[in-house]
Amino acid sequence: MNKTALAWAGALICAAALTVVSPVSAQTNSAANTAAAPQASRLDEIVARGTLRACTTGDYKPYSFYKPDSQFEGIDIDMAESLAHSLGVKAEFVKTSWSNLMNDFVAKCDVAIGGVSTTLDRQKRAFFTEAYMIDGKTPIVRCDDVNKYQTVAQIDQPSTRVIVNPGGTNERFAKQFFPHANLTVYPDNVTVFKQILAGKADVMVTDASETLLQQKLNPGLCSVHPDKPFQYGEKAWMVPRGDVVLQQYVDQWLHLARATGEYQAIQDKWLK
Repeated sequence: MNKTALAWAGALICAAALTVVSPVSAQTNSAANTAAAPQASRLDEIVARGTLRACTTGDYKPYSFYKPDSQFEGIDIDMAESLAHSLGVKAEFVKTSWSNLMNDFVAKCDVAIGGVSTTLDRQKRAFFTEAYMIDGKTPIVRCDDVNKYQTVAQIDQPSTRVIVNPGGTNERFAKQFFPHANLTVYPDNVTVFKQILAGKADVMVTDASETLLQQKLNPGLCSVHPDKPFQYGEKAWMVPRGDVVLQQYVDQWLHLARATGEYQAIQDKWLK
């Protein structure tokens, strides 16, 4: 073989080697860059800031209630305090409303808590943690009327006065399933149950867990088949959309709180 042929053969071998090695080198560099730049997370901001900001309505016993002394209490409030403690920070609660919950959460908070139902509409703008409670919509009525309002069809009558709080899943459920009923949107989710007791409304359909608590707080009101709600529902917390790091931290904290009995103790404190 002459010198020219040898030169061409050498060039071809080098080109082939580069073709094989280059992708490997690129992958190595890519992996190195990935390792050097971990995913940014709100979790790091919370720790650096020293506070966990939790948006909550404060009008939904037993999950979140805003007291006259400007303090919050409830299942989710105790849980948020526990989560903050696990991070070595303080919990800071930001009062909002159901109508403004999503916008306030996106603008001001790290998590949204307080009996928040998981919905696909909310999922478009936020991530949800694992559900901490399985729930569903069921009626609460005057005890004398329990047999009268067992089904959606029985409630969805022009003569039935349905009352509901604004801006959340209760209002959406009522408007979807009770189009023929006499529907009143009542602005105060704390005193709304008194309207039924006073004879100004007949039915409110809300989460079964809330009906069980409200029948204790308001003798004369009874929950209707809370063990067989009209539909399936879940309670979870919202975290910023796309932040898998924070989502997985909260999920792991919740898993451990369940395993150690801490979550059950908090729930029993407010429901038993």
